[in-house]
Amino acid sequence: MSLPSLDLLCTEHIATDFPSLHSLTVKELVDAMNQTDQQVAMAVQKEHATIGLAIGAIVDRMSRGGRLIYVGAGTSGRLGVLDASECPPTFGIDPSQVVGIIAGGDGALRASIEGAEDCVEEAFAVIENLDIQPNDSVVGIAASGRTPYVIGAIEAAKKRGALTVGLSCNKGSALSRVADMSIEIDSGPEILAGSTRLKAGTATKLVLNMISTIAMVKLDKVYQNMMIDVRVSNLKLRARAITILVSLAGTDPVTAESALDRAHGSVRHALVILNRQVSYEEADALLKTHKNDLDKVLVSHV
Repeated sequence: MSLPSLDLLCTEHIATDFPSLHSLTVKELVDAMNQTDQQVAMAVQKEHATIGLAIGAIVDRMSRGGRLIYVGAGTSGRLGVLDASECPPTFGIDPSQVVGIIAGGDGALRASIEGAEDCVEEAFAVIENLDIQPNDSVVGIAASGRTPYVIGAIEAAKKRGALTVGLSCNKGSALSRVADMSIEIDSGPEILAGSTRLKAGTATKLVLNMISTIAMVKLDKVYQNMMIDVRVSNLKLRARAITILVSLAGTDPVTAESALDRAHGSVRHALVILNRQVSYEEADALLKTHKNDLDKVLVSHV
């Protein structure tokens, strides 16, 4: 695999803004890092059009039953796994719908396994084991845009007919050349030269937030701007579910909690129970009839 030299990558350049970083005070360092971080949102803003196109293509496939697969190494892999792991409790989806893969396996989440990013054969095997299908979307994440593991995974997924998207922080990257679609965030040189867990990591997390959240909104896992399918798996999430019901149904917390219990923890069902004054079984039947479309089920748009 022919890869560009690191000195050609913007993320590897040595920034000239803070040449005496080692001699700054703690306050000066805090100000400097905050100053550089403010550049990230603007860099992401410049790529909104390409981000939107990629998300639209992902949603199209997920609406047909496809999965969203993130693949990365190091920081990029950890961010992908993080985003994927937060989707089931937030949106009530099956963990198999959004999957995060990191080079070196789960052990690489806690301990750095740097050599794993060069293992193309492992990437091929992961794609094979996942049984990637044409309706799946595979997002390869690499700040440098040159990581062999990620490029290998994208090449393997592409051969299996999946949609492939490259997410990097360098323009004209090797990853972009092999992916069907590319998102290239020009986050610029890091304040600590080459440490792409900083600005590049922040840019990556912002884009992943957009991909998963917008996909779930378009897949009807959100009602108004609330987590209608949040999993009530702890006290905090139970309190959040009650708050959502109080807001949407215009009721009091005690009534909302009672409906939530009757709905076996489903906020969506509890809302129908409150709005239509029906049993759980009747609410379930209404939702199935209208394919979970709350606008069609509710007496009025609450």
